[in-house]
Amino acid sequence: MEKFICFLAILATCCASPQDLSGKVFTFPAESNTAHVRLIPTRGNFSSVTVCLRYFTDLTRNQVLFSLATPSHSNGFLLFKSNTGGQLNIFVQNQDVVFHELLDEKNSWVSVCGTWESGSGLVQPWINGKPGSRKQGPRDVLDGAPIIIVGQEQDSFGGGFDAGQSFVGLLADVHMWDYVLSYCEITRFANDDNFTPGNILNWRALEFNSVGNVVVENRTPEYCF
Repeated sequence: MEKFICFLAILATCCASPQDLSGKVFTFPAESNTAHVRLIPTRGNFSSVTVCLRYFTDLTRNQVLFSLATPSHSNGFLLFKSNTGGQLNIFVQNQDVVFHELLDEKNSWVSVCGTWESGSGLVQPWINGKPGSRKQGPRDVLDGAPIIIVGQEQDSFGGGFDAGQSFVGLLADVHMWDYVLSYCEITRFANDDNFTPGNILNWRALEFNSVGNVVVENRTPEYCF
């Protein structure tokens, strides 16, 4: 185990200060149980959460989009793309909230947001700026120092990775807020139109550590002029 930890430390690329990743993507080119990026939040303990990101993949199997774990909840806040009929699972404090017929696009960029607030416990997904149903989640505060990872799903705090759930594709514009974004803000994110960046995770000022086969590269423009 000690040798394995040392090996990961050698592979890790550590960013001592936040980086502006505007126009960049994390590319995960192969299935693995090691390749991931740890995102460093500005703080922990949340009574509300919004997470937004964009992804591009051709996979049809289960795969993780965003994994936040705390010492008491391995699935503190998890966005998980299922292989069942465009299903998106949003886990909050290990409670699985299931949304159907949402994610069926492949080989194109998809904007995903997930929101939760503890006052009502309501959880809601947004796909390409369009809202899904609002369903019941937990009403407790999400407390504890978080570990946030993309590329792998945490079955334990900071580990427990399964290659069969790893993300393979491109990931960009990962933002997290400690409040529920308004409809208009989520629409602006989906359209990449002057939205307010995350105050917990901000793609334009992101501190992160990458491990294994992850490439940070320029995003290919959708149009040429």
